[in-house]
Amino acid sequence: MLKKGLLAAALFLAPAFASAQDFTPRNPECIAPAAPGGGFDLTCRLTSRMLNELGIVDPTIRTVNLPGGIGAVAYNTIQAQRASDPNVIVAVSTGSWVNLAQGKFGRFTENDVRWLGAIGADYGVLAVRADSRFQTLQDLVDTLKSDPQSVAIGAGGTVGSQDWTKPALVLKAAGVDPKSMRYLAYEGGGEAMAALLGGHIEVFPGDASEIRGQLAAGEIRLLAVFAEERLPGELADVPTAKEQGYDVQWPIVRGFYVPPKITDEQYAYWVDAIRRLNADPEWQKAREEQGLYPYDLVGAEFDAFAKKQTEAFRALAAEIGLAAQ
Repeated sequence: MLKKGLLAAALFLAPAFASAQDFTPRNPECIAPAAPGGGFDLTCRLTSRMLNELGIVDPTIRTVNLPGGIGAVAYNTIQAQRASDPNVIVAVSTGSWVNLAQGKFGRFTENDVRWLGAIGADYGVLAVRADSRFQTLQDLVDTLKSDPQSVAIGAGGTVGSQDWTKPALVLKAAGVDPKSMRYLAYEGGGEAMAALLGGHIEVFPGDASEIRGQLAAGEIRLLAVFAEERLPGELADVPTAKEQGYDVQWPIVRGFYVPPKITDEQYAYWVDAIRRLNADPEWQKAREEQGLYPYDLVGAEFDAFAKKQTEAFRALAAEIGLAAQ
């Protein structure tokens, strides 16, 4: 029975893999829609290097930085100049879908590219100082219910950004208007962490990968992680928001899209490449070293996920009064 099932699967997959093998990219590029450094740049450089080192993609993949609008410039460039180019992949993250949902990519929507696949994920967290008055997520929620302006919450990005959205979803689940939150915007996670440690804010909705040093040093505590299940390793003792009664999940998914008009054969090549990468133990080790967790949606599953996420963010933005631009 098992052999029959494997044979059926092989026959089903054979045409896609065969067609993918007929295409080989020429001078491939990975566009990081941000300046060097940061998540987009890491996504491109790490993935490109490992695809080449593992022999999954033979031509050397060059990383090209194209900053602007947390992905907006790159998105528009693909539409205007490279809509049929099969030699380019573009890094994307959850923050990109948040901006797409709010109309920050101009007239283009989530339906204007082909979503390729995810290569890993970080997860949102709620951090407080080690000596914080808040011992649990419920402590924080109770205070925000009684007086939302009494708690200064700060992170990188303005109102409507993904860091703002994390506590906003908790407030929404608790029946509190997210717009009542006292939120301070900083230039990035590092500046927000400094504000937390300096006592200028009480709560920092950051990412698991960016709080490791302060957590290890005992300078901060985590009230919750925004994951489906508890994270492994050093965060294994931190409860999820879900298990504390607030089903809020925030994976910062890192992956790629490709231009909208490439052929199915060309798309299949890149889908196969990302799927093989995610399955390789050497890649899994490299991913873990960068603080990324497994998140292996590829091809049609990733396409459906990206569109569902964007639509959910669009509905949330409308509900809490963040008008599309």
